Amino acid sequence: MCGIVGYIGKQQAYPIIITGLKRLEYRGYDSAGIALWNNELLLYKSKGRVSDLETIVADQDTQSNVGIGHTRWATHGEPNDSNAHPHISMNKKFVLIHNGIIENYSRLKKRLTDRGYEFYSETDTEVLVNLIEYIYLIGKVDAETAIRAALNKVVGAYGLVVFCTDEPDKLIAARKSSPLVIGVGKGEYFIASDATPIIEHTNSVIYLNDNDMAIIKKCELQLKTIHNEELIPTIQTLDLDIGEIDKQGFDHFMLKEIFEQPRSIMDTLRGRIAPDNADIRLGGLFAVMDKLVDAKRIILIGCGTSWHAGLVGEYIFEELARISVEVEYASEFRYRNPILHDDDIIIAISQSGETADTLAAIRMAKEQNVTVLGICNAVGSTISRETHAGVYTHAGPEIGVASTKAFTAQVSVLTMIALIIGHKKKTISTAMFNQMVDELRDIPNKIEKILERNDLIKNIAKEYKNATNSIYLGRGYLFPVALEGALKLKEISYIHAEGYPAAEMKHGPIALIDENMPVVFIATKDNGYEKIVSNIQEVKARKGKIIAIVTEGDETIKQLADHVIEVPETMDFLAPLTTVIPLQLLSYHIAVMRGCNVDQPRNLAKSVTVE
Repeated sequence: MCGIVGYIGKQQAYPIIITGLKRLEYRGYDSAGIALWNNELLLYKSKGRVSDLETIVADQDTQSNVGIGHTRWATHGEPNDSNAHPHISMNKKFVLIHNGIIENYSRLKKRLTDRGYEFYSETDTEVLVNLIEYIYLIGKVDAETAIRAALNKVVGAYGLVVFCTDEPDKLIAARKSSPLVIGVGKGEYFIASDATPIIEHTNSVIYLNDNDMAIIKKCELQLKTIHNEELIPTIQTLDLDIGEIDKQGFDHFMLKEIFEQPRSIMDTLRGRIAPDNADIRLGGLFAVMDKLVDAKRIILIGCGTSWHAGLVGEYIFEELARISVEVEYASEFRYRNPILHDDDIIIAISQSGETADTLAAIRMAKEQNVTVLGICNAVGSTISRETHAGVYTHAGPEIGVASTKAFTAQVSVLTMIALIIGHKKKTISTAMFNQMVDELRDIPNKIEKILERNDLIKNIAKEYKNATNSIYLGRGYLFPVALEGALKLKEISYIHAEGYPAAEMKHGPIALIDENMPVVFIATKDNGYEKIVSNIQEVKARKGKIIAIVTEGDETIKQLADHVIEVPETMDFLAPLTTVIPLQLLSYHIAVMRGCNVDQPRNLAKSVTVE
């Protein structure tokens, strides 16, 4: 989950690397560091954010055409200067930055200690860089050979870049289970964990696959496996604009991304729905559509917000397509011994396309010959390459750690898939299909109306910014929305929040309700409306503070709730796309008022590429 940047070429490396680290800081921000070469090694690192590193480096020598940088999310060792990357080997022959976990580091460390090596950090990365140096010195081999030999000895995940002080004209990058992309310029190369630091310099990139190793000089790139097999690089073109990774006048990326949802949903739908609403075409699923239609069971897997999107998908698939659906945490699914059948379909959902647990679950399913589809946002990501087929969400880059537009884009894709299957299976009539598709196309306009109520939601947030706990309740399609709303509040404001099905309130959570407990009801008019009104009355009787998300014009709940936020009426299965917007804004404003770092909440990172 750390961020990696490397550069070799004709430009000054430092400004490229430091800007790249800022772009990648959403991947981790416990500490940061940079290593440059100017006839000697220049190494600067510190606890804290990239801005803290900049302060340290401000008066230092940064002249160099080659360098590597790192922003860290701690796995082994607390965030401090010693544990910050880059790590240098004991004899100063190698410098390394690393994203991932070396699982057998303890055993390797003991062997190196027995051979006289000393360690100055608590990290697994320092073990790896010393292992490379040990092989290099004892074997009297070149840097490439030493790195290859070391990587064949380690167990775990890595995306890394290595610099050898004896061979200062090259960088060596390697990947296994942690993403790395190489930008190809004219007489220069850029290395990063994802494309955001690269796009302003070049749109030509090479995505490394597992067990790939790149040997990079200013005007030359060789691609091999860690077993020394030659590979032919495949250069792809980035579909990304530099403006998409700037705040564009918003105070935070999260707020920008909330307000981008009318466009991001429209982009997700664009080109896929026929102008007359008579058809939906998802080209990425063309080859597997018959399997989808004939499937007896669909298993949706994901983590965090993507799991919540899967829960919404479960309701939609079962109602519209009449297919049995299970939703699994990828982290649990991969460690069980699940019963899978040849005609099952697994759909993996991930914003980044690099989520470690989801990838492991995909590989396990493929080993059992199950068809695996992917829904992700990142073109060229590992999940998009390792699944049999899939659909991109086209939400655009999501920089804020707390996912917002990725959720609504994922739900939009799941909705389209369910509509296609239901129409083909005739569980939805053609007339109903056309009506549902028309309503789906109108969702971006309805979200625009909700966003106009931002000031109202901000005023509500003022009253609850000092809360210590809260409960979110919903029924049916809106139960997953309650979970997602509670997660957003926890993630960015650090207020404890729990989501429940509204009917479960009486089975325990009602004991928590008093005059200090905010209770958020997602209570639009649907089949369970009368029952959720009863739940609201039960909370009101116990003096709980009620915030209700309701359908426009609802007068019944308005008489009961302390605050109401209206959303435009829509079909029940589309209500998650509208009702989640006020919850995102409520969490955002509460977090800002509490002085929290909204885009980079403590202890979290955007892309969870380690277990």
